[in-house]
Amino acid sequence: MEEAADFRLIGTSSVCAGISEEEMKKLTSKMGVRHLKDGELLVSEGDADQTLYILAGGKLGVISRGADGRENLVYTMIQGECAGTRAFVDKTPRKATLRAIGDATVYTLTPEAFDTVVNEQPLLAYKVMRALFRVTHSNLMRMNQETQALTNYIHKTHGRY
Repeated sequence: MEEAADFRLIGTSSVCAGISEEEMKKLTSKMGVRHLKDGELLVSEGDADQTLYILAGGKLGVISRGADGRENLVYTMIQGECAGTRAFVDKTPRKATLRAIGDATVYTLTPEAFDTVVNEQPLLAYKVMRALFRVTHSNLMRMNQETQALTNYIHKTHGRY
C-alpha cells in the first residue's frame, strides 16, 4: 500500500492558506509522497514534469544552471514551501533543478490528480488556485525588489554605497 500524505505536515504551507482541516485532508488524499536522501534529485531543469511539490520535511535546494553550464544554488526551500507552480499551471518545462539538502519528504500533486479535485471539490480547487496565485505573486514581488536593489547599487542611488 502506498504511503498517504499527512495533512498536518502541510497545514502551514502557503498552498493551504484559507483551507479548512477537512479540505486539507481531501487535498492530501490526492497527493503522493516522495522521500529523498541527501543530494537526491527530485526534478531537473528542462524536464517536462508538471507536478506541484510541497516540502513536507527537510530542505530542498533550488538550482539553476548558469551561462557557463555550472549549477548554482539560488534558493533553499524549507518545510511548507511549494515548487513548480508555473509548470503545474502552464504545463511548461521546469526552470530549475530541485535537489534534497539532507533527507527530505515531498508531497506531490499531479495535474491529473488535481483535475479530480476540480471535479469533486470545485471550491477547494478554487482556494488552491488562489493560493498558487499568491505564491507566484509573492515571488514576483520579491524578484522586483531584488532587481530594484541591484539597480540602485549599480547606479549608486537611493542608499549609501
